[in-house]
Amino acid sequence: MELVIDDLIKKGLQTGFSYAEYRVLVADLAEKGEASGPEQSEALTQYTQLNNSRMRRWDKTLKFSDEAVAKIKSIDKKISWLVLSESWCGDASPALPVMNKIAELNPNISLSIILRDDNLEVMDQFLTNGGRSIPKLIAVEEDNSSVVFTWGPRSAKATKLVEDYKKEHGKLTPEFKQDLQMFYNKDKGQSILEDLLQSLDSLV
Repeated sequence: MELVIDDLIKKGLQTGFSYAEYRVLVADLAEKGEASGPEQSEALTQYTQLNNSRMRRWDKTLKFSDEAVAKIKSIDKKISWLVLSESWCGDASPALPVMNKIAELNPNISLSIILRDDNLEVMDQFLTNGGRSIPKLIAVEEDNSSVVFTWGPRSAKATKLVEDYKKEHGKLTPEFKQDLQMFYNKDKGQSILEDLLQSLDSLV
């Protein structure tokens, strides 16, 4: 089984979108009034359009501290990041720009993005509490092709907000999802960066 999973991950890394290609895909879908994946609906289209705007904004405004940049540049192992996502995923829009900026800062870190619903065999090896939650980052050390860590679908801080709300209300409402996006806007990608730096620190 491990070999099969390994082959699937390798295939994903080889055939996945670069971040620039993924951004073009989402922008094209937003313009056409479509969404990635087999299911098409007005809601998924709207989320795709929102995410396209959000990622465009994050790409322009995202800032890392000098300390964070130094930590990122200190990683001397070759690491491949494979991320499962979809155009409509609200949690992917703040996370992917952070991942991309990290990869841009260190040539030892490469980023490939694959669509979840086209790659369920990979997704089903990395479920979150039994669910196909995205985005899901799978970090692979290139020297030995081993999975060294995974991350997703949200930062530890955002996950706590979600869990606390579910505990009190039973499910996530559209109003809460708006509140979560407000958290992302105020947080400016820092809690995602914090989580990923902790994971990268363990490799040094």
